Amino acid sequence: MKRNTISAAALLLAAQFGGGCAGTTATTTTPTETAVAAATAEAITDLGAPKSTQPATPATDQQPAFQTVTEQVADLRLLRYQVPGFETLEPRQKELLYYMYEAALSGREITYDQNYKHNLRVRRTLEALWAANQERIANTSNTNNVDQANKLNIYTKRVWFSNGIHHHYSTRKFVPECTPAYFAGLVKSVDAGTLPLEKGETVDQFLAAITPIIFDPNVAPKRVNQEAGKDLLTTSATNFYENVTQKEAEAYYAKKIDKKSKTPISYGLNSKLVKDKQGRVFELPWKVGGMYGAALTQVIYWLGKAVDVADTPEQKLALQRLIQYYRTGDLKTWDDYNIAWVRDTKSRTDLVNGFIEVYGDPLGYRATYESVVSFKDLEASKRIKAIGDEAQWFEDNSPILPQHKKKNVVGITAKVITVVVESGDAAPATPIGINLPNANWIRKEHGSKSVNLGNIVDAYALADAGGTLDEFAYSAEEKARARQYAGLAGKLHTDMHEVIGHASGQINANVGTPKETLKSYASAIEEGRADLVALYYLMDEKLVQLGVVPSLEVGKAEYDNYIRNGLMGQLVRLPLGETVEEAHMCNRQMVAKWAFEKGKKDNVIEKVTRDGKTYFRINDYQKLRGLFGQLLRELQRLTSEGDYAAAKNLIETYGVKVDPTLHKEVLERYARLNIAPYAGFIQPRLVPVEVGGKITDVKVEYPADFAQQMLDYSRKYKFLPNYN
Repeated sequence: MKRNTISAAALLLAAQFGGGCAGTTATTTTPTETAVAAATAEAITDLGAPKSTQPATPATDQQPAFQTVTEQVADLRLLRYQVPGFETLEPRQKELLYYMYEAALSGREITYDQNYKHNLRVRRTLEALWAANQERIANTSNTNNVDQANKLNIYTKRVWFSNGIHHHYSTRKFVPECTPAYFAGLVKSVDAGTLPLEKGETVDQFLAAITPIIFDPNVAPKRVNQEAGKDLLTTSATNFYENVTQKEAEAYYAKKIDKKSKTPISYGLNSKLVKDKQGRVFELPWKVGGMYGAALTQVIYWLGKAVDVADTPEQKLALQRLIQYYRTGDLKTWDDYNIAWVRDTKSRTDLVNGFIEVYGDPLGYRATYESVVSFKDLEASKRIKAIGDEAQWFEDNSPILPQHKKKNVVGITAKVITVVVESGDAAPATPIGINLPNANWIRKEHGSKSVNLGNIVDAYALADAGGTLDEFAYSAEEKARARQYAGLAGKLHTDMHEVIGHASGQINANVGTPKETLKSYASAIEEGRADLVALYYLMDEKLVQLGVVPSLEVGKAEYDNYIRNGLMGQLVRLPLGETVEEAHMCNRQMVAKWAFEKGKKDNVIEKVTRDGKTYFRINDYQKLRGLFGQLLRELQRLTSEGDYAAAKNLIETYGVKVDPTLHKEVLERYARLNIAPYAGFIQPRLVPVEVGGKITDVKVEYPADFAQQMLDYSRKYKFLPNYN
């Protein structure tokens, strides 16, 4: 999924500095968006402790206020989102969404196993200990034991949040703060039958195996390593490869891929690459009867039910082809499904389900399971549709080279959706914008779907807890502009990033796909390219003519935010001394640093120190727009031509290295705000109403206990063995 992701830290910078950047949009469509953007940090308590919450809807005499924020744990905030409009859908559409909901959750364990081969066993161990650990807290006055138990609770929630033992964003391994001795004592206190023991394994043998996996920071320290000069496979803990070196994997696909193909297959997308004892390299496909077959069988069961109540014939065909793909593992069928899915433009409901995004593969071949179930927000879609309808104008007037422009931009379907549930790699941390499919040739010939996850964006905004605007914005003018235009600027950035950003440009004939040519830099370059399209046009009078902005002050607010976030704000996600590796962060820093450096001669962006604090002030917004246009032209050129050396130079020069002095300052300033830098969601629960064995209605419930939802999911959707 070409998508924007978001963290709480980025959310605050986005909402208060004037909207979002790629991955930092956080706004609301309500009339109170200015007040939301200007919210303060008064409701925040210390990190790791539950906090009071801010309502997403006001209380009435009949109904209490909806609580958006439920708790704060370590560097995480747990939120909830509502599903407005669900009750107005037809009974058949509710039934359809329920089947899609069950299909989405049936595949969630796949993501754990893909992230790291021991994840399911670790998670099941922690879940087997959960009840006993809560008893330790409730039934002892020993403060040390309570402290140890609370630390294990925090670790367990972090594993649930990250779909494994590596941080969901940085991909670095995190370890419990409780002692191995406390953990071992708890393991020995529970019924051995509840532990995920392998056949013939004793509890002592189990402890000897699981303890270093959980506690040793040197065991599988990074899920996805992108450090230049390293073997990216042998140094990554991802479960996409087994006993295979980077050189062997690249050689394997060099033999399979036809670079001259006009309809290239997405080789490696749905398989694990392994090498046996005889030295043979081969793929284990993810399909029914193959790897993850038990979970995919359940996904197919629910998709089959969805087929019978599909919104349109086009949706029915797409669902049937998705089922066929899961049964066969045939990547040509995956392409057929994507074409059918893109052509389904009239259905009110929609489903993203599959092995889609390749961020978890250091080589960019294999995709992680994810699902998003939704329906169209008819009113909110008018804004994004206005942009999508003008896609050809934006392409024609782009600063990229003429030979890299699409002569005929086809099939861009743009809408705002209301999310019903997210699963796998899309939860608890979620995208806020989606543009699919990822295959460039399908996008060129058949079009794409671009969406803004409206109710997710609204929930982020309502959970906003303020403070960063006053801390990091330089002038009163900038703060006022941010407070006035934050919501709109963020939404427009996401809209254009997805609708005209990812959909723009074309690759030269006989040049491979970016994952083949740009390799480990492909994702960061692509996100930068889409960001720059949005940034360039945010300061264009065309948006005023379309009626989507009142003035170019909206674009200025977004420029303010983007530069601050790229140069300072996002550094709160990194421990001091670390470099930037995550694709979206690399992209943002690369764009901001490049613009800062190239604009020095004209003082376009000025670094200012006041009262010992660093600020970045934009002095010339039109010249900055010109710089964004220059960089966009270069990113499109290197993408179109497959210029690996140029991509590497940009990312390594501007996107990776961090100024340690500035980093330290940002961490210290941010720490005083007491805001966890990441956020994710407890999912709504769909409950079918049956009469005589037939679903007649579906109700939406909003669980408030993250741990209980995770335990419920693990019981209901346990379809895979400990090791696959």
